[in-house]
Amino acid sequence: MAQHIVKAFDEQLNSLDAKIAEMGGLAESMLADACDALVKRDAELAAEVVAGDRKLDQLENEVNDLSLRLLALRQPTAGDLRTVLAALKISSDLERAGDLAKNVAKRTIIIAKTTPVASVSGIVNLGALVQGRIKTTIDAFVARDANLAMDVWSSDEEVDQLHISLFRELLTYMMEDPRNITACAHLLFIAKNIERIGDHITNIAERIVFVVQGRMPQRERHKEDESSNTEVRPFKKEN
Repeated sequence: MAQHIVKAFDEQLNSLDAKIAEMGGLAESMLADACDALVKRDAELAAEVVAGDRKLDQLENEVNDLSLRLLALRQPTAGDLRTVLAALKISSDLERAGDLAKNVAKRTIIIAKTTPVASVSGIVNLGALVQGRIKTTIDAFVARDANLAMDVWSSDEEVDQLHISLFRELLTYMMEDPRNITACAHLLFIAKNIERIGDHITNIAERIVFVVQGRMPQRERHKEDESSNTEVRPFKKEN
């Protein structure tokens, strides 16, 4: 990032980067803890994730306040202006990602009270995949690395494909035994929440490309998630 004549301007831009990085780290840890709580059926850990969302909301407000001050007092141009505008949108995406991680934790609290009915390893794998995308995207923002951001942007279909696979698996469990319906319904929502976090991270990757190159990605992103059109046939027991 180029140095400015007014040192305070650089300090404010660096502070903006630091707050975005902190938000990304917090969103990543919230998702990791929510998935860990799901595996361990740990309602207490899940409750901590729910409570942690307040910090993410606070950071979003700080990013918004700082961005507005920069726009009003520094009148940034070119790359600096793109950075400030992108930070406003990125903070919103990260705050929404935190809300979705909180939703995962809330459903985990309910699931912890039910009888285990299915393996959650697929959801954990989905969570780990999205966690990695959060970290990579924030690294790309801090480094202003458009190529790294494009790698994240282009790989969204991997998240979609895993989500579709989980969708089919959980529906099959529900059809095998109606007693599985309640828990599997919550797991379906959890999987969808994690997939939506992936969508927000893809949005952030687009904004990083905008910051660096002055334009959004030119090619259309292929969207694989067609779970709403997925057909699952009734399970038939073998004689």
